[in-house]
Amino acid sequence: MATTDKTHTNAHSAKPAKPALLAGGNPQIPKGYGDAPVQAYIAAMPGWKQDVGRRLDRLIIAAVPGVKKAVKWNSPFYGIEDNVWRLSFHCFTKYVRVAFFRGADLTPPPPGASTQKHVRYLDIREGDAIDEAQLADWVRQASRLPGEKI
Repeated sequence: MATTDKTHTNAHSAKPAKPALLAGGNPQIPKGYGDAPVQAYIAAMPGWKQDVGRRLDRLIIAAVPGVKKAVKWNSPFYGIEDNVWRLSFHCFTKYVRVAFFRGADLTPPPPGASTQKHVRYLDIREGDAIDEAQLADWVRQASRLPGEKI
């Protein structure tokens, strides 16, 4: 009579667990600094939002070479100095929200108002044409403004 060892796991067949999706399809990614956690977040973004995340990340890197990255509160953050952030993005059910922490000081300011005095938003919905030139200009402007220690 043959027996099977149920405790043996083949390491080559084990797949890493997919991150949980929180409300609105926002990936739950552990806090971390550098490119790796940001890429993990982008890879876990659902559906069309993943393409938006890739475009945003590439655009930010091109606009601000040497940009610092982190994932905090299940969102990618971008800045110039360590732990001082200029912008982030986050998945919601019907859009990806780009938050500029000093967006009210950008020219022209991004269209989305916030309850916080200086914060402005850009919401990107499925199928929206992204004005990459304007977005890159906002990112460059934001890189020259004071950041937020979050």
